Order: sequence, then C-alpha cells, then structure tokens
Amino acid sequence: MVLGFVGRFQHTLDAKGRVILPVRFRPAFEKGGHVSPHLDGCAALWTPGEFARQADERLDQSRNGGGEDRQQARYWAAHSADVEVDRQGRLALPTSIRTYAELDGEILVIGALDHVEFWDPRRYAVVVEPAEAVFREPR
Repeated sequence: MVLGFVGRFQHTLDAKGRVILPVRFRPAFEKGGHVSPHLDGCAALWTPGEFARQADERLDQSRNGGGEDRQQARYWAAHSADVEVDRQGRLALPTSIRTYAELDGEILVIGALDHVEFWDPRRYAVVVEPAEAVFREPR
C-alpha cells in the first residue's frame, strides 16, 4: 500500500534530538510511529501498519536466510523504536538512530512514498542527488 509521503523539507534537530514533522505527514502518525535504521545510512519513520509489514519481512528473512540475515534483523530490531508526535508536531529521535544516520543540526525530512526518511544533508548529496542525472536524460 502506497501512502504517498512525498516532498523534501529542511529542518533542524533541537537540543533534545527532536525534529518537526511536516504538517502534511502528521495525520498518518496520530497514533504514533516507529523509527528504524534504513538503507543508505538514513533513518526511516514508519506508520504502525507499515512497520508491522517491515518487521514481518525481516522476521521471514531471518528465519529462512543465513547468519547475515539474522544479524541484520537483530540490528534493525535493536535500533528501532516507538515514537510519538507531540502537539507541536515534533518527534524525538532516539540517540541510536541519530548516531546511525549521523543526524545533528540540519537534517532533511524526505517523503519516500510508503515511509518518511531523515537524512544528513551531506550524505543525501552524495547518495541521492546523483539520481537527478537520470531524470535529466532525454528519453
């Protein structure tokens, strides 16, 4: 199910490790959400339903895969956390998530269709922005 999280927003982590969630994303997280380490060095914010689907996939991988699959599932589960969005639209990112994604000061909040991603702007510039060339190529 595609929820339609789209857009790119620049925000700042406050001294308590909180970030403001864009207004358009907040309704999906009225009952909370889950943050986890994600691919390419970013952190992901999942709705409860999508997080459950991700957890099921990781559990299946760990049961049916090898040792590396089990270690990846363990790491993902150990560093995932429940989060709540407060009345000001902020959510606190746990220290382990901020450390993993190297989030400090300015961060990018990215809509990634079925989840939201939190990126260090320098990493985003190296990992994601080169994809722009594909969209500029004549077809």
